Amino acid sequence: MITPSELTTQYDDPSVPHTVWGLDAVQLHDRFWAARGVQVVRLGEPSDLVEDAELFLLTDPHSLSIFRLGQLVDTLSWLKPKVLFVRLHNTQEQGYSERVITDENDRFTRFERVYSSPDWRLGRVALTPSRELAQLWQQASDARTAWRLLRRTIPPNQRTTLSVGGCVYDRAEESQVTEFIRELVTVWKRPDATIQRASRLDQQAWGDVTGSRPDHTRFIGPVWVGAGRELSHAGSIVGPAVLWDVPEQRPEVEELQWKQIELTDVLTGPIKVRTISNVQRGLKRLFDLGFALIALLLTLPIYPLVMLAILIEDGRPFFFAHTRESRGGVNFPCLKFRTMRKDAEDIKKKLMEQNQADGPQFFIDDDPRISRVGKFLRATNIDELPQFLNVIAGHMAIVGPRPSPYKENQYCPPWREARLSVRPGVTGLWQVKRSRDAGRDFQEWIRYDIEYVENWSWRMDLYIILKTMAAFVGMK
Repeated sequence: MITPSELTTQYDDPSVPHTVWGLDAVQLHDRFWAARGVQVVRLGEPSDLVEDAELFLLTDPHSLSIFRLGQLVDTLSWLKPKVLFVRLHNTQEQGYSERVITDENDRFTRFERVYSSPDWRLGRVALTPSRELAQLWQQASDARTAWRLLRRTIPPNQRTTLSVGGCVYDRAEESQVTEFIRELVTVWKRPDATIQRASRLDQQAWGDVTGSRPDHTRFIGPVWVGAGRELSHAGSIVGPAVLWDVPEQRPEVEELQWKQIELTDVLTGPIKVRTISNVQRGLKRLFDLGFALIALLLTLPIYPLVMLAILIEDGRPFFFAHTRESRGGVNFPCLKFRTMRKDAEDIKKKLMEQNQADGPQFFIDDDPRISRVGKFLRATNIDELPQFLNVIAGHMAIVGPRPSPYKENQYCPPWREARLSVRPGVTGLWQVKRSRDAGRDFQEWIRYDIEYVENWSWRMDLYIILKTMAAFVGMK
C-alpha cells in the first residue's frame, strides 16, 4: 500500500520542482480557478488578461487560495460592485497538519504532527470583472500600494467587502505547498475541465492521458497520477494524494484554452435546493395565476392576427404542443404558437451534423425549419404567449427553469433533480443571462437553472421579470 507520506517524498530533488501532468503547484492553482471562469492575476507578475475570463482574482505573488465562490457570486450579481474585497478566514485553525509515517515494510508506525505559522496577511484577495483594475493590480509596485490604489480608484458605493472561509497557503513554504496540493486534490473533482492530459482512472482517481489504466491498483480516496508513473504493482493507494510526474518523462505544459472551458463544477458539485415553505409556495402560485390572467387579457387581441399569419404561410395547426416535464417529473403539453414548418422533423435529421449546441438541444444559425412568420414570432417572443395557459393550468410558473423534455433531463441527474423540484417557468435566469457563445449554451443552461433553485427569492423573480419585459420591448 502506498500512503500519502510516501507520495510527497518521491523524486525529492530540490533542484527539480514537483509537477503533475507537467504543471507545478502554482499552475495547478491557476487551472483550478480557470475552471470556474476566474483568471488569477498576481501583483507584479505581468500576464495576458484573457477576454473569456468572467472574473479576475487579484492576489499577492505568494499565496495559493481555495474558497467557495457561491456567496461571492451572488453579491457580484446583485450589487454589481467594480471590486469585491474578500477576507479569507483560514479553515485550518489548528495551525498544524498530520501525516502518516510507515516503516520500510509499509507498516504504520505513527502519526507526525507538522506545525506551521501561517501568515494571516495572506488571507486577503479581491474579485473584479474589470480588466482595467486587473491591469492596475499587475502594475503596482507592492501590496500596500496596490490596496491603496484600488481604494482610491473605486468610489465607496462601487466596492464592497465580504468575509468567507477558505484555505490559504504560502507557495514559498514547502510544507504549505504540500498541504495545498492535498486540499486541491480533495475539492477539485474534475481537473479535466482545464487540464487536457487528465484522464479518469477511477471514480476519484485521475491519471495522465498517455498512461495505461492499472488493472490491479485500488484507489482509496482522491488520487492524481502523474506522467510516467507505473502502477501495475502498486496495490492500494490512499488519498488524498498525488504521484508526481517522473522528471525525465514530464510533459510539456499545454496552453489553456479558455474558450473550451466547460463549467464542470456545476455538474458534479453538491446541489442544495432552497427549501420553500408551503406559505411561500402558495403565495408564488397566487402571483403566477394573477400575472398569467392579466397577461392573457392584455395579449388576447394578438391571437387572431398570429393565427391568420400562420394560416396564410403554412396552414394549420396554429399551436404546437411538446411534452415537457414539470415539478416531480410530471409530463405536460407545453404550448407555443407554431413557428416551424410541418416537415421540420424530417429536415432536422438532415441537419444534425450542423448542430451548434453543446448539449441535448439542437440549434443552428438561420435554421431552415423556421417559417418566415416563425422568425418574427421568435424574435419578439410572441410564440411563447400561449404558455400563460400552462401557468393557469398549474403546469408552469411565471419564473423558473426552462421547461425541457424527459430525454434532455437525463443528461445530468443532479441537475434534473434540482430543476424538477420547482415548476418550469415562462421565463427564467437562463433566458435573461445566457451569452449564446458557441460551446457554452448547455453549460450555461445547467449553471443558471441550478443557481435559480439554490437561491430563489422574490427579489430574484422580480429581477428576471423586469429583464424579460425590457427584452420584450427592445430595451437592453
